[in-house]
Amino acid sequence: MNFGTHKGSLLIRGGRIIDPSQQLDHVGDLLIEDGKIAAIDRSGRIPANRAQEIIDARGMWVMPGLIDVHVHLREPGLEYKETIETGTRAAVAGGFTSVACMANTQPVNDTPYVTAFIREKAKASAVCRVFPVGAVTRGLKGEELAEIGGMVSEGAMALSDDGMPVMNSYLMRKAMDYAKAFGVPIISHAEDLNLVGQGAMNEGALSNELGLRGNPAAAEEILVAREVALCRLTRCPVHIAHISTEVGLEHVRRAKEDGLPVTAEASPHHLTLDETELRSYDTNYKMAPPLRSERDVEALQNALAEGLVDLVATDHAPHGVVDKAVEFDQAANGIIGLQTAVPVTLELVHDGIVSLNRWIEALTIKPAQLLNLPYGTLRKGRPADVTLIDPDRRWTLGPEHVASKSHNSPWMGHEFRGWVAATIIGGKQVR
Repeated sequence: MNFGTHKGSLLIRGGRIIDPSQQLDHVGDLLIEDGKIAAIDRSGRIPANRAQEIIDARGMWVMPGLIDVHVHLREPGLEYKETIETGTRAAVAGGFTSVACMANTQPVNDTPYVTAFIREKAKASAVCRVFPVGAVTRGLKGEELAEIGGMVSEGAMALSDDGMPVMNSYLMRKAMDYAKAFGVPIISHAEDLNLVGQGAMNEGALSNELGLRGNPAAAEEILVAREVALCRLTRCPVHIAHISTEVGLEHVRRAKEDGLPVTAEASPHHLTLDETELRSYDTNYKMAPPLRSERDVEALQNALAEGLVDLVATDHAPHGVVDKAVEFDQAANGIIGLQTAVPVTLELVHDGIVSLNRWIEALTIKPAQLLNLPYGTLRKGRPADVTLIDPDRRWTLGPEHVASKSHNSPWMGHEFRGWVAATIIGGKQVR
């Protein structure tokens, strides 16, 4: 789908317009013309005859379109789990106007040819903006660098072996050198494979009680510390994916205090669920890194609130029934998350843990800044990517809501407060 060329005009009337990039928070009107933000009027007096369409947004939040820097669209090669089309349909249903897709497809996105395929496939079938993330190493094997320059030239906006850490520190150092030269960040899956081993859940008293192999917090802490050290050496922007531990956060804090270009994301599930969920042995609670302790969850929430965790990313990881309906330690890691990210994390706002402004910032301008995208803002003249949210509407997640090909969500049947009312991309309403 071609975005940004939508002709016509749309008036969003009477909503609470919130844009952290401009310190906006007031009730008013927002006018879109020819795919761009044309005007914001807090007096609410933009004439109706200036617009071909009008959306009554009274009682809703009008905010920049949400951006997710960490999704798995599975295409090419794993289309039984998800496709670019179905994954982006789930994205717009969840309020996301842009997504960045990870490289662990089949074949791996480790050459410019695969990057170009994803870009062209997205043009043909995606219903939101799609930005490929290229692999750091060939085949995600951690043995030799992927074709970094070629992938960036074909549209890769970042580099990551997500799903697998790059265990060779020299290779990661060289990857950072190249990434810095090409102006893209490295996104790190920070887990020491040797410590993770066969671990299926957070290591501790509960893993012993449940008879499941443990994945210790130290596995994350060690790799986060290494990435900070390599960032200090290379000055390449490094982003820590799905951070989950209190000590890992302290490494990020030290890096930021030292002025290093280190950022971090937290997933909705790590922000709200802890290891006790695994008492059910439900494989929809199995992920990498695993759900951690209550103390870790509290530390993550506080880190998001203060901005130590820069942004929220879903790590949307669709899996088929054959991947999850097996013994717990054999099940695939990950859950779908695009359509539940808003209501799950909005609970933190409703509960007074995270401010509304910080929550919106973490889903809009901060991810845009990470990937150097011109989105995440309602600034005049910018592409009109807008998300409307009804903050108080209550609804229960059922299979009928799921646009993804896969249904591996731990929140099925859960009642939420907060609903995505509309998603607008380049001035066109796609939800």
